[in-house]
Amino acid sequence: MNMIRFGIAGFGLHAVRRLMPGFALARNCRVVALSRRDIGKAREAAAQYGIPHVFASTEELCRCSDVEAVLVTTPNACHLQDVLTAVAAGKPVLCEKPMGMDADECRRMVEAARHAGVLLGVAQVFRFEESTARFRERVALGDIGRPIFARVEFSYPGLGHARTWLYSRSIAGGGPIADVGVHCIDALRYILQDEPSRVSAVGRSDEGSGDVEAAAVLTLEFRRGTLATVLVSTRAQYRTPLEIVGDAGVLRADDALNVERPVKLELWRDGQFVAEETVSNQLAYARQVDAFAAAVEGRKMFPAPGQEGWRNQIILDAAYRSLPAGKSELIPIFADDPGRQSL
Repeated sequence: MNMIRFGIAGFGLHAVRRLMPGFALARNCRVVALSRRDIGKAREAAAQYGIPHVFASTEELCRCSDVEAVLVTTPNACHLQDVLTAVAAGKPVLCEKPMGMDADECRRMVEAARHAGVLLGVAQVFRFEESTARFRERVALGDIGRPIFARVEFSYPGLGHARTWLYSRSIAGGGPIADVGVHCIDALRYILQDEPSRVSAVGRSDEGSGDVEAAAVLTLEFRRGTLATVLVSTRAQYRTPLEIVGDAGVLRADDALNVERPVKLELWRDGQFVAEETVSNQLAYARQVDAFAAAVEGRKMFPAPGQEGWRNQIILDAAYRSLPAGKSELIPIFADDPGRQSL
């Protein structure tokens, strides 16, 4: 099997903590290049991981003939230009979430990739988790009947975080709604196989959160009737619980979305514990890059194409309109292209 050769644009903390351990477990791809504005730190990282090509910019990385696919992990405000640069170089590109600063940026990325005939994906890694897959399968099988409520949280203590740009709206686009709320929104869309039609948001900032929110609660109304809450924070303890309440049962898991520890899914009916299963999300990052590599080779469709990043951003934009207005916002119907694969 051919190993697809990736270049990582913006090699920083996320690459060290998540991406390189994922590539180490991947079967169909490897990293051959990286870029970072600080060329000294770039060379240190390349030496540490045995990466042969080192660059100071995304543009230089994309000109490298050894790079077959680009993984954009730069700060959010850089995504648009970095994706357009990769597309212009004819490189398939997987962009970290949130894909852009607003929906118009995402539209420009999708249209540029389509015009160039280049594969564009968004790194919504929860679509590659075992826990998310089992929630999706069991809800679809009717294990809990019709979903009435859904609840998902994602919080982590962010004070003193190395990625200081997360507290700048002009670079990050928002606080935890954009950073981890996008994961929660995408997971709900994927599990329920449904789209939200309205969102309302309440948020709080503090002296350490810069010009973004430190905590927020979103309420999402899905088109088939499910009501969902999303709770996000960079102040609370690390938590990723997920619960779907149906008219015939409840499916839940503590730390459902984490990638470090086994996840125990529980099924409850009539207030009684019915069944459980334990799954692992350890391979989520490996599966994500292997799936993109398979799509680059034309063997499979990528489960998170760029259009999904665009859809998520439309919802984020509506949430951020709701935040200062104090009222719910309609989520525009997504006028998608004919080539989009269904959820």
